[in-house]
Amino acid sequence: MRTARAMLAALALLCAAAMPALAVRPDEMLADPALEARARAISAELRCMVCQNQSIDDSDADLAHDLRVLVRERLTAGDTDAQAIDFIVARYGEFVLLKPRFSARNALLWGTPLLILLAGGVFLVLRGRGGGGKAAPLTGEERERLKDILGE
Repeated sequence: MRTARAMLAALALLCAAAMPALAVRPDEMLADPALEARARAISAELRCMVCQNQSIDDSDADLAHDLRVLVRERLTAGDTDAQAIDFIVARYGEFVLLKPRFSARNALLWGTPLLILLAGGVFLVLRGRGGGGKAAPLTGEERERLKDILGE
C-alpha cells in the first residue's frame, strides 16, 4: 500500500514536471483580466529570439520578458491584437512569429516542396514513356561473334 502511494506521488510529480512552465512574472501581469488574456494569446504566437523554439510566454529569457512587457504596453496604449503583433514584427522581423505568414516574400519557401514533387512526377512520367523501346535484332555477323565469345 505504501509503495503504491509512493509510485502515485512520483507519477504526479513527473506529470507536473512535464507541463510547460509559464515564465510570465507577477509584476508583468495586467490588472484587467481581458487585456491579460489578450496579452497571453499574443505571447503564445511570438517566438523567443533567444530560445527560438519557445514562445515568449514560455521562455524565461530577458529578451522574452522585454517582449512580453512591450506587448502589454502596446495593448494598454489601445492597440488591437493585430497592431501589437505588427509592431513586434516590424521591429524584429517575421522570424519572431512562431507560425510565419504566407506572403510573396516567403512563397518560394512554402512552394518549393510542391515544386520538387511536381518535377519528380514529370521526370518519372517522361522516363516511363521513353524507356519502353525494343532493341534492334542481332545481325548474322553479330550472332557469330556472340557464339565465339560464349565459346559455343
